[in-house]
Amino acid sequence: MSLIASILKKKSSNVLSIYFTSGFPELNDTTKVIEVLSKSGVDFIEVGLPYSDPLADGPTIQDSSQKALKNGMNLDLVFDQLMRIKTTNTTPLVLMGYLNQILKYGEDKFCQRMTDCGIDTLIIPDLPMLVYEEHHRELFKRYGINHVFLITPLTTDERIRKIDSYTESFIYMVASNTTTGAKSNISKQQIDYFKRIESMRLRSPLIIGFGISNHHTFIEVCKYANGAIIGSAFIQFLKVNGVKKIPEFIQNITRSVY
Repeated sequence: MSLIASILKKKSSNVLSIYFTSGFPELNDTTKVIEVLSKSGVDFIEVGLPYSDPLADGPTIQDSSQKALKNGMNLDLVFDQLMRIKTTNTTPLVLMGYLNQILKYGEDKFCQRMTDCGIDTLIIPDLPMLVYEEHHRELFKRYGINHVFLITPLTTDERIRKIDSYTESFIYMVASNTTTGAKSNISKQQIDYFKRIESMRLRSPLIIGFGISNHHTFIEVCKYANGAIIGSAFIQFLKVNGVKKIPEFIQNITRSVY
């Protein structure tokens, strides 16, 4: 059972995950952000691997990725930083990256370094299902890595059922047909989509992402899923307020929930 699956088995509602870009705002902030988020009580943390062409990400995360790359961040350095906190970090981590950067780095090397860091869950938004089935499913199994698939309002029921059968951690439920970015409200159209997925009674936990930005949107989406991931709103807060203010952001999201 993956570390994330263990968390979701113990806690089935109001699960909070935070996404941030490694090497942002400053090159050596990766471990600092993780440490403060962990102390602030988030359930798991999604560590973004900065990339020059992040197709699934909106302007805020794209900008943070560019800044991290300018800071000198690369995959070797990310893994070196994560290794430093392997024995002290108590909050499960998820890596999020893109297929080309993993291929360029070397798939086996990437998987080995990932597992060396004690991380067993990975999100690759642009990994095609067929390629996963023909190659990466076996590759990840060899290293004990669980891949998280994304679904959107346009994903067919047939594909969702297949994803559900492959899932060993959670299904990432994209809230809309757009890139990442903070939104202040949840639309009726989105709620209809959430209800449709809810009615399918999938076996896998559902975590909603894209557009979750505040206490209101977090509470609203958690009515239809096990929890939510907040990215763009957190990165914008981090950019303006710095690492030390992170607990304030988390408290504003979770007030009266825990």
